[in-house]
Amino acid sequence: MVDRFDQAEALFKPQRVEVLRQLAEPRSCTEVGAALGQSAQRVYYHVQRLRDAGLIDRVDERRVHGISEGIYQAVARSYWLSPRLVGPIGGRGAQDQLSLGYLLNLVEDVQTDLVRLEGRPVGDLSTLGVSGEIRLPPGSRKAFLDDLRSTLQDLFARHGGSEGEVFRLAVACYLKESPDE
Repeated sequence: MVDRFDQAEALFKPQRVEVLRQLAEPRSCTEVGAALGQSAQRVYYHVQRLRDAGLIDRVDERRVHGISEGIYQAVARSYWLSPRLVGPIGGRGAQDQLSLGYLLNLVEDVQTDLVRLEGRPVGDLSTLGVSGEIRLPPGSRKAFLDDLRSTLQDLFARHGGSEGEVFRLAVACYLKESPDE
């Protein structure tokens, strides 16, 4: 989770993002430069900015022609910008569950929760992801949303005790733009 401005600033340079992608596996500046068609010195400049921001680590070094060459690697497989970097702009506070603001707040909460789980042993995680598209005939949107809400409320009522492991169930339902719009 990128939650500091210096980290975000380091990522907002396209060349640095390319260097970061190359460092998914341990590599030297010379190797990254060869892959990107850049000099090792130019790559080293970007590596130092990424390292200062805590986005990559020096994981090893080797001697090449009597010179010490650093081996670097990204500290994560993906980087998410924290919504807290900017914070809410305007009033997206208490809105009803059918509003876009409510859905955006929910997505931010889920993103934050998932980042906290990152790096935990797989055996500790019980997760489920489901995604799909539903096509509704004209005029049936309200009936579908009412049915969905009722089904979820029934699920919460059947499994919503006060003891045991806490799971978050977040359902996002939104009108998808068609690709030709």
